[in-house]
Amino acid sequence: MSEFKYKQVIVMRVDLGMSRGKIVAQAGHAAVAAAGEARKHCSKWWKAWLGEGQCKIAVKVNSAQELLELELEAKESGLPCALIYDRGLTELPPNTLTCLAIGPAPSQEVDKITGKLALL
Repeated sequence: MSEFKYKQVIVMRVDLGMSRGKIVAQAGHAAVAAAGEARKHCSKWWKAWLGEGQCKIAVKVNSAQELLELELEAKESGLPCALIYDRGLTELPPNTLTCLAIGPAPSQEVDKITGKLALL
């Protein structure tokens, strides 16, 4: 399949200086949480995304404010999403906002919000 009709985009803060392992763990939390939201509220999208192979794209931003703005755009567009706040057990202070996942949702809709962000 050359193009996915559905995708999930994980938006990671790079200003925090997280280790690669921490980034992967936070992205995993975001992916699972947003997929759960899609399953509950947009089951058609979730099922189609599963059937296509669960396309995920990782992009980056430089601040918590950027994540919050993207989350607002996603919610206003009716897209499933999940913000992730770290518990503070390892590298970061408690309640540090680390990432956001948007989707699974139609790729064109997700791209309207995240399409201009640089790849992680």
